[in-house]
Formats: sequence, structure tokens, C-alpha cells
Amino acid sequence: MNDNLTIDEFNALELISKLRKGDTPNACIGRNSKRLNGLKFIKYHKDGIFEMTEKGLQTLFVKRCIEGLRLVSQDATTTLAKDVATFLSKKGHIIESTEGGFAITDKGRDSLVDIDSAPAVRV
Repeated sequence: MNDNLTIDEFNALELISKLRKGDTPNACIGRNSKRLNGLKFIKYHKDGIFEMTEKGLQTLFVKRCIEGLRLVSQDATTTLAKDVATFLSKKGHIIESTEGGFAITDKGRDSLVDIDSAPAVRV
């Protein structure tokens, strides 16, 4: 089965991650929950509660890292979430700039080229 997610499915995944107990799921969640559950990104309980799985949380984190890397490549003064900045720094994709903010490394630029050239990605 293909694990590539559409933009709408990513949006639903993000909404589910922010859903609090007792909140009513919106239409975006409703139309995407069956596939997300089947792909093991979320768990749907019989009482109507959605739960993020480790796979779902990891997917959202990777998406945030890719978006952060793109932001840094466009604007070096951008601020990143601490967990994203730490991960990208440890992997050698960004370095802290002396003026504040971050600078993208050659490895980070190469990674963005690889991500953008991947034919099956629908982010």
C-alpha cells in the first residue's frame, strides 16, 4: 500500500494531533480518517476518539523538519521550533549563524534537492 499522503490527509493528521478529548472532528478529519487509520498513522477507538500513533507523530515531525529546512533556505533569520532546530543541527543540515538565525549547509541543500526531485512525494 502507498504511504504517500495528500495535502488534505496531512491537514487531517495535523488536526487530529491537536484534537482534544471531547472535541468534535471536522469534515477534513472525517473524510481522511479511514485511510489514515488503515495506514496506521492514527488509531480510531470505538468511543469515537482518535489517537495519534508513533508513525503519525514521526510523519508530522519529518514534515515540520522539511518545512523548516525550506524556510531556512529562503530566509536565514527565520525562527524554528527548538526540536526541529536541534534535529536539523545534529544531522548537519543547518548551522547557527553568527548574526542569529540559521544557515543551511551543503548537506541541507542537497537534501532539499533530493526531496524536491523525488517523484512520488505529494506533500
